[in-house]
Amino acid sequence: MAIARFPAVVLDCPDPKALAEFYGALLDWKVELDDDWCSVRAEYGDSLSFQKVDSYTPPQWPGQDVPQQMHIDVVVDDLDAAEAAVLELGATKHQHQPGTSFRVFLDPAGHPFCLCLD
Repeated sequence: MAIARFPAVVLDCPDPKALAEFYGALLDWKVELDDDWCSVRAEYGDSLSFQKVDSYTPPQWPGQDVPQQMHIDVVVDDLDAAEAAVLELGATKHQHQPGTSFRVFLDPAGHPFCLCLD
């Protein structure tokens, strides 16, 4: 028997509303806004939350002076089309691209995330 169910993934950031709107648009999930804590939620229940941290320092990937600590991989059908869409949402393509079946981006708060071919 499990001790707990459905872990929540929470990202620290300076602006929870902006990050929730970014990931809500990226994943086409419902955005739930509050002042210091915002979430996005899929119809099938998965969610991501975003917590305001006043002294937030973004990770410095691929270096480890300020490690990424975690990142999100999302599956896409077309890397080029997905890249154009996330750039329009406010993502930044990272200059270091270590693979060919995925691409590394930074969300508006500097968290690395990858678009991955299925």
